[in-house]
Amino acid sequence: MTARGWFLFLLMGVLWGIPYLMIKVAVDGVSPSMVVFVRCALGAALLLPFAIRQGGLAATVRTHWRPMLAFAVIEVIGPWWTLTDAERHLSSSTAGLLIAGVPIVAVLLTRFFGDTEHLGGRRLTGLMLGLAGVGVLTVPHLTGGDVRSLAEVAVTVIGYATAPLIMARHLKQVPTLQLIAPVLLLSAIVYAPAAALTWPTAMPSTSVLASLAGLGVICTALAFVVFLELIREVGPTRATVFTYVNPAVAVAAGALFLDEKLTITVLLAFALILAGSFLATASSGPRRTERTGRTERVPSQPTPPTPPRDRSAPAAR
Repeated sequence: MTARGWFLFLLMGVLWGIPYLMIKVAVDGVSPSMVVFVRCALGAALLLPFAIRQGGLAATVRTHWRPMLAFAVIEVIGPWWTLTDAERHLSSSTAGLLIAGVPIVAVLLTRFFGDTEHLGGRRLTGLMLGLAGVGVLTVPHLTGGDVRSLAEVAVTVIGYATAPLIMARHLKQVPTLQLIAPVLLLSAIVYAPAAALTWPTAMPSTSVLASLAGLGVICTALAFVVFLELIREVGPTRATVFTYVNPAVAVAAGALFLDEKLTITVLLAFALILAGSFLATASSGPRRTERTGRTERVPSQPTPPTPPRDRSAPAAR
């Protein structure tokens, strides 16, 4: 991977690793519905002008409204609320760790849908190392966690793993901004009544307001733009592996800002997650083709599809 690819990869690990901290802070001052509404409204306000500037937005929505609606429900409207509500009882680090199971669920789902993409032994090993690191961090929390909250995070994981399948199969031709901006706008409209009903009686604290702004501007609008550039730089498959860096960022942020515990076990898991990310983003190396029986080398930087779309990529968290 190029230096630019590594930069974008690490940047995405941060951009979608810190939402758990911000959600934890925000949900202590406002309702989950309010958090989701503000996040979606800010993201839509920032991205919608660029989507309109591309031209043809109305025609795109009319043509693809059914899969776009399904994507919105499964990727944002449902999972963003269940994740936010879960963090009323779970630590931000635990939520981040559980979400790291998205790529594994996505792989299982794509097998059911007939996907035959060759990952290679090295990259599969990387995925397994990342999963092992997530397991080391997660299992202790599972034994004493809130059952409802854990179930809500599980719903979020399934949604994050399923929605990209809809995007890959039915929304390939839709430009990223013309997909994301209407989805965020619709989600904001859906949550507007609940947000109004749970509007805080007093002005939230500065930390809560800052967290809401960060979720909308940094973790939603900016993150989607960076993610698109990452897909163009390294290809759709390797672009998703930053999900294994997210829990490390979530745990570190929780330890630094919320006094959540940072132990030797956590440090060991960090090493597993980062090693897994490195191997999973490496080239699969030479492989033998069925047609000719000759060895051919897989390009280390595949040409991304146009427009780029990923079957297993999680959206902004």
